[in-house]
Amino acid sequence: MAKRVLLVNKFYYPRGGDCVVVLNTEAMLRENGVEAEVFAMEYPDNFPARYQDRFASEVQFGGGVGNRLRALKRTLGMGDVRSHFEAVLDDFKPDVVHLHNIHSYLSPVVGELAHQRGIRVVWTMHDYKLLCPRYDCMLDGKPCELCFTGPKLNVLTHKCMKASFPASAVAWLEAAKWSRRKLESFTDVFLCPSQFMADKMLSSGFDSKRIKVLNNFIDPVKLRLYQGMEGAAVRDNYYCYVGRLSHEKGVDDLLAVASRLPYRLKVAGGGPLADELRDKYGACDNIEFLGMLDAEAVAQLLTHARLNVVPSQWYENNPLSVIESLCVGTPVAGAQIGGIPELINTENGVTFPPFDQAAMERAITKSMSHEWDYDKIAHLAKQSFSPENHLQILLKDVYGF
Repeated sequence: MAKRVLLVNKFYYPRGGDCVVVLNTEAMLRENGVEAEVFAMEYPDNFPARYQDRFASEVQFGGGVGNRLRALKRTLGMGDVRSHFEAVLDDFKPDVVHLHNIHSYLSPVVGELAHQRGIRVVWTMHDYKLLCPRYDCMLDGKPCELCFTGPKLNVLTHKCMKASFPASAVAWLEAAKWSRRKLESFTDVFLCPSQFMADKMLSSGFDSKRIKVLNNFIDPVKLRLYQGMEGAAVRDNYYCYVGRLSHEKGVDDLLAVASRLPYRLKVAGGGPLADELRDKYGACDNIEFLGMLDAEAVAQLLTHARLNVVPSQWYENNPLSVIESLCVGTPVAGAQIGGIPELINTENGVTFPPFDQAAMERAITKSMSHEWDYDKIAHLAKQSFSPENHLQILLKDVYGF
C-alpha cells in the first residue's frame, strides 16, 4: 500500500517561495508513488485540490473588528481549522503530516492534532517565525535576535509588526501560545533548508535530535527548461538581479553601486520599492528595469548573464534565487548573511559583507572580469540540488519510509 503524506501550507498557489516548495514537493511525491494531498486556507487564487471543500475558512487581519477577532482566534488554534483538519485526517489517513508555512492563517494546532493520532509530524522552516514573532529577524532595517533567547515581549516593546501595537500584540499572543516547548511536544522533525537556520534554532534552545538539514531542490519543471540551456551559452556583458524590490533584499544598495559601475545591470522583479527605484535610477544608461518575468524569461536572463547578484540584508534561509542561478551555470555574488554563504564557493561565485557598498562593488568588478567555468557550475549545482537526491533523503531520513 502506498504511503500517504498530507502537505499543509497557508496558501495553495505560487504566492511565494514556501508555496513553490509545497507545489514542487507534492508533484515530486506523486511522481514517485507516494499519495500526496494538501490542506490550506480557502483563498480565491488556490489551485483545485481534493480537499478544497474542507480547507480552513479564509481569515483576514485587516478590515473591521469581526475580521480581526476571527484572525486572532485562528492564530490561537480556535475555530473551524480544527474540525476541518480533523475531517481531512479522518478521510485521508496520512502516514506523515508535513507542515510548511502555517502560522497566522492556519495554526500550529494542526500539528498537535496530527500528533495526537500518532501521525509523524515534519515541519519545514521557511522563515524564522518560531524564533522571531515578526518572522524575518529585522529591527530598524538590521538583523535582530532579541527574541531568540530573550522574552518575546520584545515584539511589543518595539512594535515590530507594522509599527502597530495591536498587530504586535497578536504576534506576541501567538508566540506565547505556541512556545518552543509546546511546538517540540508534537513535532518529530524540524526540517531546516540551511545549516544557518539549524544553528539559530539550536542557539534558541531547540532539541538537536529533532533538527535535520536538507537544502531546497530545483523545481523539476525549471530543471527540464534548463536542460536546453547549457552553462556555456553565450554570455552577454551584463549582470542581473532577480527578486523582490524591497529594503531587506538590499536592492537599493545594489542600484547605488550599479550606477557607479561601467557594466549593465538588468533588474527583474517587483515590490514596494519598484516605483521609487525606477524614479531614482531609470535615467541611468547602464540600469534596465524588466519588471516581473515568467519562469522562461528568468531562465533566459540568468543563462546569458555573466553574474547574478544577491545583496540581501536579512537572514536569507536557502534562497532559490541562488540555487536557480547556479543550475544554469551563472555565478553568484552574494551577501555574507543567512544561508547564502553555504551555497557559494570560489568556483561558483564570491561573497561580500552585507550593508557594505564598497565591498559589493569590488565583488561585482572582480566577478565580471573573472573567467568562470559556466559548464562546471551548472553540472555541480544540478547534482547538489537535484529532486532525486532531495527525495531520497526526504523519504528515508525525514519521513522514515
